[in-house]
Amino acid sequence: MEPDRIFIDIKTCDMTLSQVMLEIARLQSENPEYEIFMDGDRYAIVGRRRIGRWDAEGSR
Repeated sequence: MEPDRIFIDIKTCDMTLSQVMLEIARLQSENPEYEIFMDGDRYAIVGRRRIGRWDAEGSR
């Protein structure tokens, strides 16, 4: 499994909350292969590569 990718280190960036939210939206649209989320332990916006999607019956 690929390690999570840190896109924004919130501890060291000087972005406002609205700027971070806009950047998250941009990251989501430009990186559809990643699940973009806030990692509270790292205090960062990270991306985790999506792995197979499940169909309605729960099989791949």
